[in-house]
Order: sequence, then structure tokens, then C-alpha cells
Amino acid sequence: MKPSPYVELRGEGWYLAGERISVDSIIYSFRDGLSPEAISRECFPRLTLEQVYGAITFYLANRTELDAYLEKGEAEAEEWRAAQRAKDSAFVEKMARARRELLPTP
Repeated sequence: MKPSPYVELRGEGWYLAGERISVDSIIYSFRDGLSPEAISRECFPRLTLEQVYGAITFYLANRTELDAYLEKGEAEAEEWRAAQRAKDSAFVEKMARARRELLPTP
């Protein structure tokens, strides 16, 4: 991937340099249609606009690799959720029943 002064790899994750904010968060906000200004102002007010633009530029320059990275993370999260559901299926069913009772059917 092309290096960036705004983004750094820590472990297996990408983060804004010197921050605890993942690049994933910026990418998802950007994909959801938020402008860099809105991301900076509404989602991450401690970040400068320059940092947000830097993260988006990094994403656009490395889109194929970062999209694959995000897909891998989403698949791992789904595997974890499935394992948790299987691990305690009685609790999951109890919560689903409660949800059905509380929420009106469309």
C-alpha cells in the first residue's frame, strides 16, 4: 500500500496516525455518503479536516486492498456472532421471543 503520513498500521488494523480512531470508521462514514466536513464535525470532532481528508485519500489510493480488509473484518465479525448464537442458543431464542412480543409486527 502507498504510505501516508495520516494513516498507520497497528497490529492488523489501520488507524489515523497518533489516534485511536480506526480508518474503518472514516471509510464507513464516507461510504455512507458523509462529506469529509460532516465526518470531521459530526462523527469525529477531535479530528482535523486535514486528517479526515488524509484518511479518505489513503482509502481511495488503496481501495482494492482496503475493501478486501473491510470484507475480511466483516466476515470475521459474522463468524464471531454465529459462534455466540450457537454457544448460547437458549438465550438468543429468549431474546428473539422478547423482541417479537415487544415490537409490533409490520
